[in-house]
Amino acid sequence: MDTVALLKELTSAIGVSGAENNITEVLCRLLAPYGEVSVDAMNNVYCTFGEGYHFLLDAHLDEIGMIVKAITDDGFIKFDKCGGLDARMMLASEVSVWCADGKELRGVISTLPPHLQKDGDDTKAPEFSDLAIDVGLNREEAEKLIAPGDRITFRRNFTKLLGTQVSSSVLDDRSGCAALILALEKLQGINAKVTAMFSSQEEVGTRGAKIGPYGKRADEAIAVDVSFGHSPLCKKTDCGELGKGGMIGFSPILDREMSKKLVAVAEKYGIPYQPEVMGGGHTGTNADVISVSESGIRTALVSIPEKYMHSPIEVIDTEDVENTAALLAAYVRERAGECHA
Repeated sequence: MDTVALLKELTSAIGVSGAENNITEVLCRLLAPYGEVSVDAMNNVYCTFGEGYHFLLDAHLDEIGMIVKAITDDGFIKFDKCGGLDARMMLASEVSVWCADGKELRGVISTLPPHLQKDGDDTKAPEFSDLAIDVGLNREEAEKLIAPGDRITFRRNFTKLLGTQVSSSVLDDRSGCAALILALEKLQGINAKVTAMFSSQEEVGTRGAKIGPYGKRADEAIAVDVSFGHSPLCKKTDCGELGKGGMIGFSPILDREMSKKLVAVAEKYGIPYQPEVMGGGHTGTNADVISVSESGIRTALVSIPEKYMHSPIEVIDTEDVENTAALLAAYVRERAGECHA
């Protein structure tokens, strides 16, 4: 499967937290060749195949976005955020309002011309309550198409950069979803049970992954998400590097033996990787809640380095997606062999 084409298809689908039906439908179609596909009440998507020792692989399918609150008397759309949006980048952004019938309305977030600004205005981030979207309609026209609760996204902008890097607004975590799908291709016929869980509502509190593992009786789990890739203004000690492979997590909440085994497998098969050490009691990913599901699940984390996280121009390297998939598949095959030895 072509990785760029897969990423383009996954990032084209809409899936703001709590309204993920579009990306859910796309994933169900893509996963059908690999195993039994199901969707639960929270829009978590599962693909399961095989029998025996049970591996749970997770990536979240939802994206950050916005939600319509009201329409003003003069036709502007007031909104709030769904997930961790940065107010600094909102002004003058191009957006899409997604109506209940699936229709897309293009709009722009209004901004004040510099000629009308007061001293100091250019140094302050706006409050979300002060922002509004202009779709070019008056109130009566807008109310025929747009309703409170409709979701809003940044305009889709999948861009292939030079080399093997691509940019899009939803590579967090559609790049993780792509890595899972590529891994499933490599795991067909394995002597073990595999469940790939594409979880919902991660961006609003890891909600899908809190309930997803229940009843699955997984023996161990690996979460796949994105983490910070180095770019200007970032500290190298806080970041991974694009093109250097997936970031294997080491944290108090992660299973140390699984992390060490992932490193050993990567080195055995010559798969590029880089360690990521996280202190404190959380990783900020679904691994935090999967590890304390049911009676506890041994959990590891592999992250794809990404520049400009939670922005309309997120950037990843497709080789990191492919190497993360290779690492997941090699690890599962190694562990399956050990458990059936």
